Amino acid sequence: MKILNSIWKKLTDTDAIKSASGNLEIQFFEYIYRVTYIYGLSTSDHSVAYWIYSTTVKTLLLLLVCSEFWNFFSITWTIDGVIDAINIILIQLGSFCKYRVLTSKRHIFKSLASSMESGNFDLSTEERKNILETWRTRNDTWLKLLLGIGTSTVIAWYIYPLVDDLDYNLMVSIRLPFDYRTPVLYAITYIFTLIVFSLICYFVMTNDLNVQAHLMHLLCQFSILNDCFKNIISDCQRNFKDIDLNNLHLNKEFTQVYKCRLGNLVDQHTLILKNTLKLRDLMSIPMLIQLATSTTLICSISFQVTTSVDVNMTKGLMSLFYLGYNMFVLYIICRWCEEIKIQSESISEAVYCSGWENGIVMAPGVRTSILLILARAHKPTGLSAGGMYDLSLEAYANIVKTSYSALTVLLQLR
Repeated sequence: MKILNSIWKKLTDTDAIKSASGNLEIQFFEYIYRVTYIYGLSTSDHSVAYWIYSTTVKTLLLLLVCSEFWNFFSITWTIDGVIDAINIILIQLGSFCKYRVLTSKRHIFKSLASSMESGNFDLSTEERKNILETWRTRNDTWLKLLLGIGTSTVIAWYIYPLVDDLDYNLMVSIRLPFDYRTPVLYAITYIFTLIVFSLICYFVMTNDLNVQAHLMHLLCQFSILNDCFKNIISDCQRNFKDIDLNNLHLNKEFTQVYKCRLGNLVDQHTLILKNTLKLRDLMSIPMLIQLATSTTLICSISFQVTTSVDVNMTKGLMSLFYLGYNMFVLYIICRWCEEIKIQSESISEAVYCSGWENGIVMAPGVRTSILLILARAHKPTGLSAGGMYDLSLEAYANIVKTSYSALTVLLQLR
C-alpha cells in the first residue's frame, strides 16, 4: 500500500500543493488538487509538458461532446434513444458550467481555500483540533465515497457494450466520421472511446468533488468558531487563575483580554460570512443548472431502470448505478448546504452559552458587540440556486418528488 501511495504522489506532484497557503489548506484540498492534476484540469501547473497534456485532454473532451451532439441530431427519435442522449449531454453540460466558474474565478476559490490561515482561526485547544480532524476525516470519506460510486458507474458502462445484444456497440452514443464496424477497427475505436469517456467521467466527478470540498471547508470553520464563542471566557481565563467569575468586569486586565478576544472572533465571523456569500454568488447559476439537470436525470434514468431490468439486466444495473450517483451528488450538495445554514445559525446559541451572565456584559462595548453578533446570526446564511431556491434537504425531497411525478407521466406515454 505504501508503494502505491508513493507512486500516486509521484504521478500527482502538482504545483497547487507546493503553492498552498499552509497545512490546513492541504488537509482539505490535497486530494482534489491531485485528482485535478492527473486528469489535466489543473490551473496551477504551467510547464510545457503539462500544457500539452492538458490541451490534449480538453480537446478530446470537446470532440467527444461534439460527437454526442452530432449523434443526437442524427438518430431516429424514440423515447429510449432521446433519453440515452439527453442523460449524457445534460450531466456533461452541467459540469462544464461548474468548471467554467471554477477556472474563471480561480483566484477567489484560492482565497476561499486559504481562509483557514487567518490569524483569528484558533486551534489552541485539543477539542478544536479534534473538530478539525473530524471534518477533515469526514471530507476525505465522502470524497472517496463519491469517487467510488462514480467509478462503479463507469465500470458498469464499460461492460455493457460487450454483453448487450448489439454488434459493435460503444459505451456512449456518439457518431464518428468513419465506419468502425469491423473487428479490428471496433477494437481500436472501443479502446480509444473508453479512454476519452473515462476522462469526461472523471471530469464530471472532479467538479463535484471540488464543490463538496469547499462546502466542508466552510463547515469546519463554522464549527470551530462555535466552540470559540462558547468557551471564550475559559480561553481568556487561562492567565487569571484566581479571578472572581461573578465580577469579571471589575478586573481591567481581564476585560481588556476579553474584548480583544471578542473582537478577533467577530472578525473571524465576518470573514466566514463573507466567504459563504462569495461561494453562494459564484455557485448560484451552476447550482440552478444542477437542480434542473438533476430533476431531469433522476426522472429519465429511473425510466431506464424500470424499462430495462426485465429486458437487459446489465443495462438495468448500469442505469441503477448512474441513478445512484446523480442522486448522491445532489444529496450531498443539499445536505452540506443545509448544514452550513444550521452552523451559521448556531453561532447565536454559542454566544448565548458563552457565560455573558457572569457580569462581563457590563464592560464598555461588550454588550453592543454581543447583540450585534446575535442579530447577525439570527438570519442564517446559506447557499441558493439562482437566488430562487434554497439548497436544503427539503429542496432535495421536492426534486425527488417532482422527478417521480414526471416518471409516472413518462411511463404512461410510453
